[in-house]
Amino acid sequence: MRNLDAGYGDLQILTDVDMDVGSSEYVTIVGPNGAGKSTVMKSVFGLTAHMGGTVTFDNADITGRRPEEIIREGIGYVPQNENVFSTLSVRENLEMGAYILDSVPDDALEAVFNRFPILRERQDQKAGTMSGGQQQMLAMGRALMLEPELLLLDEPSAGLAPDLVDDMFDRIDGINRDGTAVLMVEQNAKEALQRCDRGYVLANGENRYMDDGDVLLNDEQVRQDFLGG
Repeated sequence: MRNLDAGYGDLQILTDVDMDVGSSEYVTIVGPNGAGKSTVMKSVFGLTAHMGGTVTFDNADITGRRPEEIIREGIGYVPQNENVFSTLSVRENLEMGAYILDSVPDDALEAVFNRFPILRERQDQKAGTMSGGQQQMLAMGRALMLEPELLLLDEPSAGLAPDLVDDMFDRIDGINRDGTAVLMVEQNAKEALQRCDRGYVLANGENRYMDDGDVLLNDEQVRQDFLGG
């Protein structure tokens, strides 16, 4: 994205934001509450009011396009909240991830079950009765049904028990190792920066810092201002 201005209605949240995600790269956005991190994700996915700048993917201009068009371009999105259909079964949720196709590819479903075995075991269970961690796996699995080139993850560790956070990050690492680029917003900034290739620090809707994850993690000013010392 280049010089992106975006928000909701007449309220501008992002100002002149530049970000890049390379092929198979793992990029994290961190920053304080209200910085505009989730708005970046929604802007890529066509869910905000576009006020200026451009968003491109694979050399195609996707600025302001509808979410279903962006999915077809090869981008998957897992929002922070309300990211499963609670009254549908696990399998039905996954099938919804391929709704733009005439039929659900068996190999895509099998690939998701192999990555998240608990989903195979509970494929007939209503999604709303699953734990928070299991619902997060389901939401990621649904986004992977079309084998996206880029996966957008908004606060994937939010609400998880501490002992599940590392497991969730390990699964995201695995998705990235298998060739899917990841752009992630994460509240657990230190852990996220340790694992990513590059990071952005956002504050008040503007870029403040950009560098390799380990460089940001060890930058004294970044640690003092955004990572709690």
